[in-house]
Amino acid sequence: MAIPKLTGYALPVAADIPDGKVTWGFDPSRAALLIHDMQDYFINFWAPEDPMIAQMVANIVALRQFCKQQGIPVYYTAQPDNQSDADRALLNDMWGPGINQHPAQKTIIAALAPEADDTVLVKWRYSAFIRSPLEQALKESGRDQLLICGVYAHIGCMTTATDAFMRDIQPFMVADALGDFSRDEHLMALKYTAGRSGRVVLTRELLSAADALPATQEALRAMILPLLDEDEQPENDENLIDYGLDSVRMMSLAAKWRKAHGDIDFVMLAKTPTLDAWWALLSREPQP
Repeated sequence: MAIPKLTGYALPVAADIPDGKVTWGFDPSRAALLIHDMQDYFINFWAPEDPMIAQMVANIVALRQFCKQQGIPVYYTAQPDNQSDADRALLNDMWGPGINQHPAQKTIIAALAPEADDTVLVKWRYSAFIRSPLEQALKESGRDQLLICGVYAHIGCMTTATDAFMRDIQPFMVADALGDFSRDEHLMALKYTAGRSGRVVLTRELLSAADALPATQEALRAMILPLLDEDEQPENDENLIDYGLDSVRMMSLAAKWRKAHGDIDFVMLAKTPTLDAWWALLSREPQP
């Protein structure tokens, strides 16, 4: 009835990604990240320091950092520890009392602790959409793509992906940022999603979009804020150097953006180092 003790396995690689039926392009301006059920309770079924879990967590950490830089909203699911029998209902028959008996383990793991601007959703059923404001929040923010990572791939993650599809939200299962009871069940979840409800991708495919231009001025702001030394946020027309942006970081940005705008260099960015000026440069048609 309860979740069994789990053993790590080799996470999927490119050769394991199933052929898909859709070719949706990942668009940071349309996407949200869902970190699914990464609570101590669910992770503790693996041995401490299991190498598979360490790699999965590292991939999720990288995804979250990328999303912060791109202005992509981050959502978490977390089951409560005080579910009544009416709330838990058939989950009692399938899995027993679950986290109710382990209230000290309800916390999301330390490596992925939510930040102030993240949203934590109370999780009641396999799908993150059930009894949840997730769909409405995505619609209100203009997001219709959902990156899904966490545990367990063949249960809540796959069900959430299928539910997203039925709500006209494009799900992306991040194959090497998921964990499951076994490799066979993990691959089954990927195959089902690829053939029925969404796209299956690897972490590195999404992170490669880090070289892309920010889609909006707010995404540009989200990219720049982690590079500043000051706690206060600059206005769009304020000098970023006054807020701690140094020349090394500015040169790195120029090198990245030059891939789309061949005329951008350090001098151009340093001439008017404001969000308004930089957005005017980046929102042009690509310059060879």
